[in-house]
Amino acid sequence: MKRKEDVANQLLVKIFNNILEIEEKMLRKGDFSDLSIREMHIIESIGKKEQSMMSEVAQDLGITVGTLTTAINKLIKKGYVTRRRIEEDRRVVMIQLTEKGHAACENHKGFHEEMISSMMDNHTEEEKEILTHSLEKLNNYFNEKYNLVKK
Repeated sequence: MKRKEDVANQLLVKIFNNILEIEEKMLRKGDFSDLSIREMHIIESIGKKEQSMMSEVAQDLGITVGTLTTAINKLIKKGYVTRRRIEEDRRVVMIQLTEKGHAACENHKGFHEEMISSMMDNHTEEEKEILTHSLEKLNNYFNEKYNLVKK
């Protein structure tokens, strides 16, 4: 009989890989096949607000502003994002989604809503509570680990 820790490890790895693969395949088949998963997650982060500072988005994604700049340049060329500097302080760069970017963001949001809805619909209220609590604890663990390795 397998240890619970081994089963949990196998499940986490499989779930993580499956989500990424499904997201990528859905992107490739859909209207936004010119986007990578990373680019879609950048669009998702930008879409949280009407407009965002580059530094805010980079921090949200856990990447450097330089890395984000490279990705934003590509997204601008593809028509998903616009960029402008603030007149009062030219160092501050604001980015926002274009209409095409909003459409991509909504499409991706729908994928996540369908995934969560499908997962939650198969559980009782008690199971949903346990699952949510367990995912929060898992998320806290990974946030702590992430903060240790990014230093």
